[in-house]
Amino acid sequence: MSTPAPSAPHPEWSLVVPVKVLARAKTRMSAAAGPHRAALALAVAADTVAAALRCARVRDVIVVTDDPVPAAELAALGARIVPDEPDAGLNPALAYGAGRGRDLAPDAGVGALSADLPALRPDELAAVLDAAARAPEAFVPDAAGIGTTLYTARPGVPFSPAFGGDSRTAHRARGARELLLPGTDSVRRDVDTPDDLRAALALGTGPRTAAVAALLPDFAPSAGQSRG
Repeated sequence: MSTPAPSAPHPEWSLVVPVKVLARAKTRMSAAAGPHRAALALAVAADTVAAALRCARVRDVIVVTDDPVPAAELAALGARIVPDEPDAGLNPALAYGAGRGRDLAPDAGVGALSADLPALRPDELAAVLDAAARAPEAFVPDAAGIGTTLYTARPGVPFSPAFGGDSRTAHRARGARELLLPGTDSVRRDVDTPDDLRAALALGTGPRTAAVAALLPDFAPSAGQSRG
């Protein structure tokens, strides 16, 4: 009786996470977050990066930022920090970060991951990345069905993100495969507005986001908000 051939190992990924200067982050949360807006932006980014680093498929998380505060905190978590170059907008910054990722690991896929996913679960991210490995380019639409939370390119495939505005339509028009996997809500649940934050808290955010949300008058703490 022949022995079945071992299955191919799952590919690894370098994920690029763009983090705004905190003074300009989460502006749509200004009324709800008040003086805690910058702290909320940092907490959301830190929970996102921490979850991505715990994902078995992720080799590196490369944070693109020009703000020394999140740079220090996210580096302490294990992320690699690069400056916002060429300082020409989001997509060029992501491409620069992806280039650094390919320098570090030429055989790994590269992806751009939103920094606004505080409920992100490593196993759900792994499922999405495994599906992404079956297409040259792929993307995950956000919960609203308008934007994008993850864009990926396999090794050797040009990295051409189209974030901004209706990026779901833009990525589809470029031929990237749309990934709508059941049981991966945490990969789609980005946070830009108070309603988004409520939805993320209902899913169960990381501890940093839950702690800051508990300080906000409109977000009284309740059981199950933090995954710990």
